[in-house]
Amino acid sequence: MFRYLALGGLLLLLLNDSAALAGEMSKKRAGPAAAAPVTIGQVRYEAVPWGRIRELDQNGGYIAAIDENSGQELWILKVYDVRYDGDMEDDKQDLFITRIEPKDSRTLLIENENGERFIVDLPTRTVKPE
Repeated sequence: MFRYLALGGLLLLLLNDSAALAGEMSKKRAGPAAAAPVTIGQVRYEAVPWGRIRELDQNGGYIAAIDENSGQELWILKVYDVRYDGDMEDDKQDLFITRIEPKDSRTLLIENENGERFIVDLPTRTVKPE
């Protein structure tokens, strides 16, 4: 994977596979592909994958409602809790939303990486397991 080359008193590291180096240097989890947003009427619903950047208590498990006309976020809702074990790195425990699907004009089906499914009632912003 790595080769070294001595050149005029310098030792150079040559890499045969840059993807391998990226994997070696970065053990952080990238997260899954983003769940496709869903629009119902004038409101777009999308997953919020990196909640901690937004000062939320976890990465994954949140959806946001965005006004399609203005682009303004209307609200954010936690769909499920991510339970972190203090003995393991947090990024390995993050649990992201992988699918958002409208059930009808009032409800969304949300699915996470573990295959857990939830129904979100949009008018009341309540969540129940499917």
